[in-house]
Amino acid sequence: MAESIRTFMSAHPITVDSSAPVVEAARAMRDSDIGPVLVMDGGQLCGIVTDRDITIRVVADGGDPSTVKVGDICSKDPTTLSPDDSVEDAVRLMKDRAVRRLPVVEGGKPVGIVSLGDLAGERELDPTLDAISSAPPDQ
Repeated sequence: MAESIRTFMSAHPITVDSSAPVVEAARAMRDSDIGPVLVMDGGQLCGIVTDRDITIRVVADGGDPSTVKVGDICSKDPTTLSPDDSVEDAVRLMKDRAVRRLPVVEGGKPVGIVSLGDLAGERELDPTLDAISSAPPDQ
């Protein structure tokens, strides 16, 4: 039987509302010692924002993190998994979408997040995933 994502995901993902200022997401990242935060709109997952997104899309452009909204800089409509999906499903999606993190959703609500690093710690990366790991982030 294939291993499920539930085994590898980080449970209880940190979320922030899309209308929140970027500084709120940055503080959540600092306080929780994480890089990605899931973005919610009306109780629904609508995006993901990373520490790198904040640096590149706000700070480097001279934006004010206290006025720029998370929803304006996040990667929208993220590809998601179910906690019962297999590791192979995650690997395939990461390859196909060239992403490093996948939110895990159950019953329409985020319950976790799985990263390339989560999978790499337990499995040998194949060359395609290794290429994703070293590729520049998506826009």
